[in-house]
Amino acid sequence: MHDTTPPPSVPDFTQWPSFPFEGDLRVKHLDEPVPVEPPRKGEGLRECIACNAPDDAYIWVGERWRVRAMDRPTGLPMVLILESRSHLDLGDLPNLLAAELGVMTVRLERAIRSLDGVARVHVNRWGDGSAHLHMWFLARPYGRLQLRGTFLSLWDSILPPISESQWRENLAHVAAWLAEFGGRPLAEPPRIQWQTPSSLAAQSSAEAAAAAAGEAVSVIESVEETPVPAPEEAGTDLLPEGTSPVLSEETSLGTPGGVHRDPDVGGTWHSGAGDLPEDDASDPASGSGSDQTEGTGGTDPDRAAATGPGQTGGTGETGSSVAVGGSDAAERPGKATEG
Repeated sequence: MHDTTPPPSVPDFTQWPSFPFEGDLRVKHLDEPVPVEPPRKGEGLRECIACNAPDDAYIWVGERWRVRAMDRPTGLPMVLILESRSHLDLGDLPNLLAAELGVMTVRLERAIRSLDGVARVHVNRWGDGSAHLHMWFLARPYGRLQLRGTFLSLWDSILPPISESQWRENLAHVAAWLAEFGGRPLAEPPRIQWQTPSSLAAQSSAEAAAAAAGEAVSVIESVEETPVPAPEEAGTDLLPEGTSPVLSEETSLGTPGGVHRDPDVGGTWHSGAGDLPEDDASDPASGSGSDQTEGTGGTDPDRAAATGPGQTGGTGETGSSVAVGGSDAAERPGKATEG
């Protein structure tokens, strides 16, 4: 039964310059809360999309983290998703992965901000559609002041998509940046089409028409953020509140290395062969856990002082020995980043 009281008045933010819509608006009635929330993707018996995705669906992969893009260009210069390999949500991360999440967030933000025409990078986490940890990185175009603030994900669906070639070039740039610290870049720049000027013009027109005809999936339309229908609409049995779903080893995407238990959380997490035990990462400041590297080239004692393209030795996916700021900005691809 719906609430019969009048809906509240339209809030003031509808008058902000960043609000994407205009005209007569009204607030929807708020539905009654459901007694049991439906399981998200990756909970209960629902299949996890991230766990079933192969590495070649991503632009960069490491032992414990992967980065992927949308399936086609959208309105913003760059939209990327950072995911953990292990089937964990944000609050379930053990200390090692929690520390690495901070380093990966800063690293990926700087990689995206090094792209031409990017002013800011918005980092978001919603998680109402999928139980597998995924962090969104949205690039705001430089000079587009109307896109500032909390409505950037809406504008991504409204703006015309960027060109396919520019999109692929941006993906390859970010993947190469991340690979300087470890992991494998899987995104490749677009191939050069050797054609006459008239053929290039025709091809450009054809690409623009194809982009306009294609239905690009934006941030708010992605499957990771699409809530499961309400129980009466879904028609599926739901787990009682407080029941923990049982996830088989096949449904959690982890590299060989066994199952470890985090004493702080009480859950299980699947780690890769290169993952460190919990005790080694309990104090990131001591350098005992986060100094471990993902690569196989050993540890360079000078890497903590200067990190960037051209450094040798072990290249780790995260860690205090992999500095992501400071004087290394001039050595990296793209423009110099902010301090």
